[in-house]
Amino acid sequence: MSDMIEDYALIGDGETAALVSRGGSVDWLCWPRFDSDACFAALLGTPENGSWQLAPAGRVTGGTRAYQPDTLVVETEFETEAGTVRLIDFMPPRDGPGSSLVRIVEGLRGRVDMRMTLRLRFDYGTVPPWVEPVADGLVARIGPDLVALHAPVPVTQERDTAEASFTVEAGQRLGFVLGYVPVPMAAPGGMDVEAALLATQRHWRDWIGRFDDTRTRWPEAVRRSLITCKAMIHQPSGGLVAAPTTSLPEAPGGTMNWDYRYCWLRDATFTLTALLRSGYVDEAQRWRDWLLRAIAGTPQQMRIMYRVDGARHLAEWQAEGLAGYRHARPVRIGNAASTQHQIDVFGEVLNCLGLARRDGVPPSDQEEAAILAIVLHLEQVWDTPGSGIWESRDTPRRYTYSAAMAWSGINLFLEHRGDELTQAGGEGAETVRRLTQLRQTIHDTVCREGWNPGLQGGRGSFTQYFGGQELDASLLLLPAHGFLPADEPRMAATIEAIGRELDEDGLIRRTKAKADGPNEGAFLACSCWMADCLALQGRHQEARAQLERVLAVRNDLGLLAEEYDVTGRHLSGNFPQALSHLALINSALSLS
Repeated sequence: MSDMIEDYALIGDGETAALVSRGGSVDWLCWPRFDSDACFAALLGTPENGSWQLAPAGRVTGGTRAYQPDTLVVETEFETEAGTVRLIDFMPPRDGPGSSLVRIVEGLRGRVDMRMTLRLRFDYGTVPPWVEPVADGLVARIGPDLVALHAPVPVTQERDTAEASFTVEAGQRLGFVLGYVPVPMAAPGGMDVEAALLATQRHWRDWIGRFDDTRTRWPEAVRRSLITCKAMIHQPSGGLVAAPTTSLPEAPGGTMNWDYRYCWLRDATFTLTALLRSGYVDEAQRWRDWLLRAIAGTPQQMRIMYRVDGARHLAEWQAEGLAGYRHARPVRIGNAASTQHQIDVFGEVLNCLGLARRDGVPPSDQEEAAILAIVLHLEQVWDTPGSGIWESRDTPRRYTYSAAMAWSGINLFLEHRGDELTQAGGEGAETVRRLTQLRQTIHDTVCREGWNPGLQGGRGSFTQYFGGQELDASLLLLPAHGFLPADEPRMAATIEAIGRELDEDGLIRRTKAKADGPNEGAFLACSCWMADCLALQGRHQEARAQLERVLAVRNDLGLLAEEYDVTGRHLSGNFPQALSHLALINSALSLS
C-alpha cells in the first residue's frame, strides 16, 4: 500500500517533479513534463508500478528529514544499529532537453549496508523499457524516451529490475544519477554531482533571496510555499500546474480522484496576487503571457484549464493497470472538466489581467483585445447555468459565486476603462452605459436570487446557487472581490453561517458533509479565505488563529495537499496543491 501523502517530499527541475518517500523511494515522476506519462507510479499502486528505492538494507531504528534551507534539496537521515547515513535528493534546474534526478548517499557514522532497487515502468506503471547494461549502470529505451542510470557501485539486472548492494562508511559520499533525454538523442552521460548540488542550491537560494521576510509574520511558511509554487511553474511556458499528481483521492477510498497536472484559469488571480505581492514581477508577467497565449484570439471559447504548453485537449481516461492510492479508484488521466461551462472563469481572467496592469506588468495589444472580448461575451452569458467553481458533474446551475465573479470582472473593466471609453464617445460610450446598467443588474440579481432569508432562523445567508439552501465556502471570496464588504449584514451573516456549519476542527469544508458515504476533507484554501474575511471584519486575532490552524497541518517539510482529513488526521487530495500554498501566501501577507 502507498505511503501516506504527508510522507512525501517534492523535488523538481522546472519542467517536472518527483515525490520521494520518507523511506527513500521515488514513487512518482513524469518525464519529460508534469503532464507526461509517469515512469514511476508506485504512488498510485505498488513498487512494481515503478519506483527507485535507495535506503539501508537492514532495519532502520530512527531518522529525520528536512529541506536544506531555502532550497528544494531534501535530506533524509537513516539511523541503524551499524551507523547513520544521509540521502540527499534533488533535480538540477533543467538546461536543455535533458533532465536528471540525483541521489547522493553520505555516510555519517559507522558502516551501513545499503540497497538500491530501480524499477522503471512507463505508460503509468505498466510497461518496462528495454534495458541494456553499461560500464557504470544501464541504459533504458522505450518509444520516445531514453533513461540512463550512472551509479558508483556495480549494478545487476534481473529481468526488468536493476539492483545494487553496497556499504557506505562515515565520510564517504556516493552519487547516483538517473538522466532522461528524448530519443534520438544519445544517452546522457554522468555528471559531477557535487557541482550539480552546489548549482541547485544556488539556484533556489538566489530566487527565494528576493523575498523580503519583513512582509509577513510567518516568513518561514511563506518562503517554503513560494519555493513549492515555483517548483510547479513550467519554466519554458510560465504556466503553473495545480499539482504535480493525479488521482490522489479527496475522500478516502472514494471516486473523487482527479488529474491536477494542468494549468487552471481559475487560479490566475490567486497566482498573480501571490507573485506580485511577494515581489516576483517577472514570474507574474510570464504567467500573464501564458494566459494570453492559452486563450489566443478567441477568448469566448477559452477552456477552464490547459496543458502546461497551452494545448487545449485533456481527454479523460482511466489507467486500469494501477490499483489506486490506497485502493481509491478510478485512476484518472486527463480531465473532462476542461470542457465545462463555468462563468466565474471569465471574471477570474478579467481580474488577473486588471491586477497585472494595476501592479506594473506591461500591457500588450492582445491583452486589450482579450479584455474587451471577454467583457462583451460575459454580457451575453452571465446568467446561463454552469458547472461552478467546484466543477460539478451534475446538472448545471446558476451558481451565486459565478454570477458574483461576472459582476467582478465587469466592475473591474469599468473602473479601469470606463472613463477612457466614455470620453472617446460613440460606440465606446454606449458600451460603458450598457455595462454600467448590467453591473447593477447582476448585483441586484445575486442579492435577490442568491440570498435565502429563511436560513439561520430567519437571519438568512447567501447560498451555493440561486434558489438553493446549501452553503458554499467559495462565497468567502465575495468581500475580496469587492462584491460586498465583509461586515455588511448579509455578508456577515453568510460568513457566520459558514464558520458555524462548515467548520471542522478549525478548518473549513467547501460544502456541508454528507450523511452517508465517504466525505472529502476540509478544503485548505477555503480555510485561508475564512482568515481573510475575519481580518476584513477587524477580528485580527481570530484571523491569525485561523491561518495558524492551516499552518499546523502542513507536513514536516512545510507542504500542503488540497485538503485535510480531520477524522483520519492526514492530508488528502492532490499533493502538493498550488492553490493551498497560494492561499497561504496571500493570507500570510494580508494578515501582516
